[in-house]
Amino acid sequence: MVEGVTQLIINNVRLYQPEWPEQKKGLRAIEIEGDTITKVHDSPYIEEGDMVDGNGRVLAPSFNDSHMHLLRYGLLKKELDFTEVTSWKEMKQLVEDHYDKLQEYDWIFGKGFNDDKFTDIDHLLTAKDLSEIQVNAYIFFMHQDGHECVISEQAMELLKKEEAFEKEPEEFKEKDEHGNWTGRFKDTAVHYIKHHFFGRSVEDAKLAIESATPHLSEHGITSLHTDDINFIGSYPKLWQAYTELEQEGKLPVDVHLHHYIFNINDLHDYLERSTKRTGDGTEQVKVGAIKIFLDGTQRLFTAAMRNPYPDAPSTEGTLIYEQDQLNEMVKVASENGMQVAMHAIGDKAIEQAIEALEQQEAHTTQLRHRIIHAQTLAPDLIDRLRKVKPYIETQPSFLLEEWDKKGKWTPKELLPYCDAFQSLISEHIPVTLSSDLPIGSINPFVTMHAAVNRTDLTGKPEGGWMPQEKISLESAYQGFTLIPAELEYMEAKKGRIEAGYQADFVWLDQHPLEVESENLHQIQVLETWHRGKQVYKK
Repeated sequence: MVEGVTQLIINNVRLYQPEWPEQKKGLRAIEIEGDTITKVHDSPYIEEGDMVDGNGRVLAPSFNDSHMHLLRYGLLKKELDFTEVTSWKEMKQLVEDHYDKLQEYDWIFGKGFNDDKFTDIDHLLTAKDLSEIQVNAYIFFMHQDGHECVISEQAMELLKKEEAFEKEPEEFKEKDEHGNWTGRFKDTAVHYIKHHFFGRSVEDAKLAIESATPHLSEHGITSLHTDDINFIGSYPKLWQAYTELEQEGKLPVDVHLHHYIFNINDLHDYLERSTKRTGDGTEQVKVGAIKIFLDGTQRLFTAAMRNPYPDAPSTEGTLIYEQDQLNEMVKVASENGMQVAMHAIGDKAIEQAIEALEQQEAHTTQLRHRIIHAQTLAPDLIDRLRKVKPYIETQPSFLLEEWDKKGKWTPKELLPYCDAFQSLISEHIPVTLSSDLPIGSINPFVTMHAAVNRTDLTGKPEGGWMPQEKISLESAYQGFTLIPAELEYMEAKKGRIEAGYQADFVWLDQHPLEVESENLHQIQVLETWHRGKQVYKK
């Protein structure tokens, strides 16, 4: 034992280790020194040192969520949250209750609305509607899925002065029959507004993150990769917020912070301003990937497809960049030691991402670049992915509400290649499972349920949607543990209950292999341990 390092024995536990070909029977004892597992013994085990009796409970690796927006989730907990609102009247009342007194030229923020479900208005919200709240206020309301917003007329006046906003695709700026903006914006236009018009202080960000982390611990998440910059406006401020929480002992997770860029100039600016590259940082806070949006979302028919949308045959969606622009961004990032993470939902956007990653200068194998979502594939794309092998970050919990809508967005012949988890894994293309929090479920067992069963939580559709793409429990669990660790170059240090690995684990109320697959989502986390310390107990 190293002098000054606490030794702890966790005795009498059953291990679930997803990569074991056959799960070992019997009880084990886990020996921990500081933040590291030093030995795994047969149990009962008797030795000097602090002892915790597991009483035969199940101990398993904790979770690493490779794609979320933690600051946005924390702000939902801290600021105005519309996720449960069902009417425009209720939404206005919530604003009135939240703000003591609305003044002219104040900023009013709210997140999580879904006006598709409002029963008291017959149209989607526009800037004109927001005038009913305060005619001269700067109002910004974010849609539930994060790909759409509505802003007030006063906020639009600010936006009209932004010359750089003219470069955002016109398809992302909704217009009325006279060609005037309605106040609704989509995809990267939303990101521009968030990034350029308001930013929170470091202290505000810290409070939001603090409000979010208990929910992570409750669900066994001890590592995460997050794209937060648009909710604070500055990467240095974001870095300061997280590292200060770490120094204060208030960060019960390891984080990789992505840097979202709009263009090559943003990338050059970061590379010139900072010497930190992917993987650099403190013990708990590290630089993540350069984040690039290639297209929009299927709900808005803005995801870039190679065929027209069945429900919107006049459009194939929108590519945000020309191929040479994307190639240059990926090349420059790679040559400077930065991982790249590309949002690509439609098959045309995925094809564009693959072409950029096929460049020799991309060093895709070495840098472990990633494609986020990759929801619409095809045989030719899977074949090209097999050769270049980027990491694919999936969000299976989206299927819970989207499986019956896929036919509206995807040509019939491509439906078997939507969310093609098993096809990817069969070709040895690395796949992570993630939440896209706050859009998807924070609960990894809900996400695993969707990946393993391909049904919603009530079992619909019977037998699973496109059941050939179901994956095994082992693959699902590894998608939340070992595979994300590879993105961090930490596969020899994180994601397993083994000697030499970081002491990140959960105690579960049921053994995952002893639960019927349709009940996976019912498994509960009893305790969460991060770096050898208990951070949650039910």
